[in-house]
Amino acid sequence: MNKANPTQKKTPYWWEAAPLSSQPAEPLARALDVAIIGAGYAGLAAGLTLARAGRAVAAFDAMTPGEGASSRNGGITSGTIRPDFATLTKHFGEDTALAIEAEGKRAREHLYDLIATEGLDCDFKLVGAFKGALGYDQYDKMARSAETLARRLGIDSYAVPHGEHRGIVGSDFYRGGTVRMDIGGLHPAKFHAELLRIALAAGLTMHAQTPVTSVQREADGFRVTTPAGVTKARQVLVCTNGYTDGAAPFLRRRLVPVRSRIIATQQLPSEQMDRLMPQRMMMSENRQLGFYYRPSPDGTRILLGGRDSSRVGDPLAPTTRLRKGLAQIFPELDGVALSHSWFGNVAMNRNMIPRIFERDGVVYASGFCGSGVVWAPWVGTRAAHRLLGHKEQAASAFDTRPPAAVPLYRGTPWFLPAMIKGYALQDRLAWWRARR
Repeated sequence: MNKANPTQKKTPYWWEAAPLSSQPAEPLARALDVAIIGAGYAGLAAGLTLARAGRAVAAFDAMTPGEGASSRNGGITSGTIRPDFATLTKHFGEDTALAIEAEGKRAREHLYDLIATEGLDCDFKLVGAFKGALGYDQYDKMARSAETLARRLGIDSYAVPHGEHRGIVGSDFYRGGTVRMDIGGLHPAKFHAELLRIALAAGLTMHAQTPVTSVQREADGFRVTTPAGVTKARQVLVCTNGYTDGAAPFLRRRLVPVRSRIIATQQLPSEQMDRLMPQRMMMSENRQLGFYYRPSPDGTRILLGGRDSSRVGDPLAPTTRLRKGLAQIFPELDGVALSHSWFGNVAMNRNMIPRIFERDGVVYASGFCGSGVVWAPWVGTRAAHRLLGHKEQAASAFDTRPPAAVPLYRGTPWFLPAMIKGYALQDRLAWWRARR
């Protein structure tokens, strides 16, 4: 089980059906209305909105567009906010905390409307999501939260007691859980490709593999420098996240890139998939270093993801950890062959919520904290409306102060190994308490 599989691919499973496409080199405009740094979901959603409003807009990406988290994630439309309601209230006040919870519902609806209205071919299915509880105390707390979501926000959310959950996930690992029916799954690389298609058709200019090396404020806008030359922009929007580099030093000190890894099984028999994931829902669990998993869009294999504690290279240990997690949930999959194992960066910040903010005239839309499938298109679109002066359409609970800087941090997350060990200890203690 711990041996490397020579046939296992290190590239994302998603690239099989939607490989990265190279973009033709475009001449650099001498002047732009808006320069966007980053061409993931957020940058493309912003570019689409701005181009359709008649702005001369270009997006600059240091890699091939979509090569980062936009084609490496799990494709779950969760829109999760990691802090609980009490923590949000403590940091931002009750009114903002309620607005943040409500905005998650609006952001998912925005995503689903975008997919339907634009006819985006990305294998989207609104199948619902199950979150497993480790113990009965966890279950009781989660059940109350599900009731609150249903009562306050009208979300189809409910608790599933122990025993009954086997109709959703064929595992004895959990002690019940909760279901939300406003969450589904899509093919993330296809979604990015489709966003790129409609943004280019709207008039967005794409500069692929063209990193921005500096942004300098001038009297009438900004001087944007790249290896391909210099352009002047009236406005600049930064939409980088887990791959933020030195072009945005202020943001870089506030976002911590964390590796997340996903494994994909080989194709499984249909009767086994029916037994393990009978409703083909999206899945997660209530622990600090918990796993998220889902069926592939064609329903033939299981993809499972979680934190990757490595920082350099592509070591075997993180894949081994995910394989053990898969077998812990589904013992019959112990030793199953894997077709893919890959990693990508997510970005965390100190308050663990997305942000739209402005500093020195530059607008930032970032900080998706592992839930960028929903938050990145939403935040990117809100930021674009802000640049356009559309106050009502730009309104967002995330349009607030920037996240606090991480002390002694300048882009190298030296503290992550200790943090991950701490989270692992918390999970072991929670597991011990749950099984007493």
